[in-house]
Amino acid sequence: MATNQQSLLRQWHMLRMVPRAPAKISAREMCEQLSAAEFPVTKRTVERDLKELATVFPIVVDSRDKPYGWSWLREATSFDLPALTLPEALTLAMVEQHLRHQLPPSTFEALAPHFRSAARTLSTMDSSSPSRSWLDKVRIVAPQQPLLPPKVNEECQRSVYLALMQDQQIKLHYRKRDASVATVYDVVHPLAVVQRGGITYLVCMFGEFTDVRTLALHRIQQVELRYEPARRLPDFDIDEYIASGQFGFVAGGPITLCAIFSRSAGEHLFETPLSGDQQLSLTEDGRLRLAATVPNTRALVWWLLGFGDGVLVQEPASLREEMSAIAARMVQAYA
Repeated sequence: MATNQQSLLRQWHMLRMVPRAPAKISAREMCEQLSAAEFPVTKRTVERDLKELATVFPIVVDSRDKPYGWSWLREATSFDLPALTLPEALTLAMVEQHLRHQLPPSTFEALAPHFRSAARTLSTMDSSSPSRSWLDKVRIVAPQQPLLPPKVNEECQRSVYLALMQDQQIKLHYRKRDASVATVYDVVHPLAVVQRGGITYLVCMFGEFTDVRTLALHRIQQVELRYEPARRLPDFDIDEYIASGQFGFVAGGPITLCAIFSRSAGEHLFETPLSGDQQLSLTEDGRLRLAATVPNTRALVWWLLGFGDGVLVQEPASLREEMSAIAARMVQAYA
């Protein structure tokens, strides 16, 4: 006969095993996981415990199809032991403020229960307490013009993440930006997922090809799991891939950027360098001369254009010519 302590520990593990809706877990699956965690128990006992726990916690059973599956209600607050400390709650509140317009809605909603738990912890404090008032004194401002993230198909996102986690192939229906009809990719090998701003990208390979591609998750309209092992690239490193400038839309190999900044436009580069080998010096007329090795990306061009007449590109010649041509077209457009 199990002791009350063993029963309590088992039920605590059970609550942690229950996923949030629409995902679900059957009593048999939970029984197997409990046995693996050294809580040998019968399926009947698991079913009895779940029914008892459902009278106290917001967990429900989906009895539409067998085997029946158990889930936390989607809108339920997160269940975690021990409870959030005050510093943790304050940190989560700041994270919520920072990510609200950065993450796709479905991803942000997945974190919502934790944010609600933090809000509940903070609500128990007196409004005049220093920690509570701290939230009214701190704000996070985006360094660029904030954009609302695109809407992502949650079912597609869930299937892509599952395939990535389990190293499985998938079949995709993908609508390119200017296309009216989706392109079907019969065999896709997921490698990684990267978020840039409010857009999430799937890094992958197609069919038997070995070149790495990126697909915007919000343009995926349909996903089918193929239940076959995905191919891997032995030397692929996601951090190296990002560092190469792929998500700044690479336009060529690395370049040595030489430019003259006005003092007000370039002074921040003393504290936030553009690269590890950056060299920054004063010119005779008080401006700043920059030399730095950077990826040759479209993001670099957009960044430089953001300074307007506060920057003059000197090298490489191809970038200087491109900046000059853009400036000429702008003059013509505003004439």
